[in-house]
Amino acid sequence: MDKRIINFNPGPAALPEPVLQRARDEMLDWAGTGMSVLECSHRSKEFEALLHGAKARLTELLGIPDGYQVLFVGGGATLQFAMVPLNLCPPDGTASYVVTGSWAKKAYQEAGKVGRKAVIAATTETKEKTFHRIPKPAEIKVEGDPAYVHLCSNNTIFGTQWQQYPDLGKHVMIGDFSSDFMSRRMDVSKFGLIYAGAQKNVGPAGVTVVVGRKELLALEQPNLPTYLRYKIHAENDSLYNTPPVFGIYMVALVLDWIKEQGGLVALERRNDEKGQILYGAIDGSGGFYRGAADQDSRSLMNVTYRLPTEELEAAFVADAKKAGMVGLKGHRSVGGVRASTYNAVSVEHVKTLVAFMKEFQRTKG
Repeated sequence: MDKRIINFNPGPAALPEPVLQRARDEMLDWAGTGMSVLECSHRSKEFEALLHGAKARLTELLGIPDGYQVLFVGGGATLQFAMVPLNLCPPDGTASYVVTGSWAKKAYQEAGKVGRKAVIAATTETKEKTFHRIPKPAEIKVEGDPAYVHLCSNNTIFGTQWQQYPDLGKHVMIGDFSSDFMSRRMDVSKFGLIYAGAQKNVGPAGVTVVVGRKELLALEQPNLPTYLRYKIHAENDSLYNTPPVFGIYMVALVLDWIKEQGGLVALERRNDEKGQILYGAIDGSGGFYRGAADQDSRSLMNVTYRLPTEELEAAFVADAKKAGMVGLKGHRSVGGVRASTYNAVSVEHVKTLVAFMKEFQRTKG
């Protein structure tokens, strides 16, 4: 190919080109070992240095306070749907969930499947219009003394995102940050534990980042299978078993790239700019393009919108692919169009999409 395509896929998603080039260059000889990181022992001094460096860089970039620990585990965010209640909610306790999308709903349902009492503190699912917004603070009703309150920061399918996280007082908040992790600044101290599948903003599929208060990670759950216990992963520095070595390596490269871009301040500014350009085109189209999420709940990571007919939407996606842009088809459960504008998607990529949108409207509208 003469040039790379523009990748708007929701995950696995676009990775920074300099990261891919560095991984290519180091593929046969990583860190002077004479072999690929894919072949290197996870007990080697080289890999342990990489692991500790990635944790230190993440701590620096995210401003993780003392008293927290970073873990790298497998299983994706989906495994965390089970690990969170199994580790943090006693068998006779209650876990509370704010349900704002399909993945938040799956997390809530998984807590019930593993034998924990799960209750809904708030939901924006209605028969008329499913998950089109984030709940208002007054709509969140946390009853009793749950072990934690779980929320999903960004809803990939529906294109909604928390603009501000709720203040729940004494209650421990748990956050699924899979699709907006490291895209903007955040105060980690507001959460007891956060987790994120890497495959949106910080790496490839196969590794999950967990950041938790040490006292929560140390909770003793002896009857759980060993791999499902946070305590085991924390005590073994993410090396209880062979970790997702290549995924951690790629995360380390992406974190270095984020540092080079100017950190989360610069990425937040860039992501805001991309959102203004794309949502501006949607709102300025005279109704040809219609945003799927309420304006005060719009995501800067997953921009969802509709066209006048499903036939036009199919033509839009097909023509965009011919123009060198992929990943624009909306999730199969909701249809429409979705542009996932993660960190590795540049402002110029978004401008190219907007130019295509205007031309498509001119010729097909």
